[in-house]
Amino acid sequence: MQLDIRAQTLLKALVERYIADGQPVGSRALSKISGLELSPATIRNAMADLEEMGFVASPHTSAGRIPTPRGYRMFVDELLTVQEIDESSLESRLQTGLPSQSPQRIISNAAQILSSLSQFAGVVLTPKTGSTFRQVEFLRLSEKRILLVVVAPAGEVHNRLLLTTTDYTPAQLTRAANYLNQNFSGLSFDEARLRLNGELRQLQSDMSRLMQAAVEAGSDALAENADEVVIAGERNLLKVEDLSSNMNSLRKLFDMFEQKSGLMQLLDVSSKASGVQIFIGGESQLVPLDEMSVVTAPYGVNGKVVGTLGVIGPTRMAYERVIPIVDITAKLLSNALSQ
Repeated sequence: MQLDIRAQTLLKALVERYIADGQPVGSRALSKISGLELSPATIRNAMADLEEMGFVASPHTSAGRIPTPRGYRMFVDELLTVQEIDESSLESRLQTGLPSQSPQRIISNAAQILSSLSQFAGVVLTPKTGSTFRQVEFLRLSEKRILLVVVAPAGEVHNRLLLTTTDYTPAQLTRAANYLNQNFSGLSFDEARLRLNGELRQLQSDMSRLMQAAVEAGSDALAENADEVVIAGERNLLKVEDLSSNMNSLRKLFDMFEQKSGLMQLLDVSSKASGVQIFIGGESQLVPLDEMSVVTAPYGVNGKVVGTLGVIGPTRMAYERVIPIVDITAKLLSNALSQ
């Protein structure tokens, strides 16, 4: 629904004031902060129209008005002026200690940054490996005991112990690893298994058994670590007045943090969209509070989306700050993991 310039100006001023102080905004206050030379009576009439259209509401305890989820949506989509964020400072915080840091540590740093800068909860859906691998190595531990090392696309390292019926030499292990890396790197282990089945006749039988064991174990190793959510700063939400007054709703939210399944669904949906996504109130149908908003953005490795990150906070959040924080953090995380 389109609003005229006057209505847009009044709605923008009302939302910004309510985000700033959390109090219903009256007509007299709007006449001062909107910059419009309108009488309080004219503003009251305009507010009545906005209320009828569902953009604002009147709490029973006040003559002022507050934005509804529909009002926030109009504000975010049409009226918001996004702040500029110091990207270099944010980048240095994310990459402190590189290149020694592991991908898991970088992802954890990203969640902490989202939380500390927004003062709400920062969440990151870790890379969905889909059991694809970048590289494998075999390390001979003793006779018939081999350590399989699998490097995932984002750099995570997973290990599996293989118990074999044959005592492989270091040269044979190197040959097997080179064959898998040269022919199947970038594929899933399921794809590698299918292609191997068609090629095994050309390989020595003992090497075939080793490679079959490797693709089975590698797939299991990556599956154990798939689709985890890193959460930081969830206790910040206890300090938000809009949320802390409703302990039943907060309990539902922390149940979601603990179980993670609904949160993973939301982040997974967000990874299929480009750019920043904003879910206000009950729009996500997964975050259990109408008073909550979720701002998300996908991140990738070498141009391929592998996960999502975001901020969970009150509907009355400073979107002009949170949106660029989420956007830039996603880009910096992508750069750090692609190095």
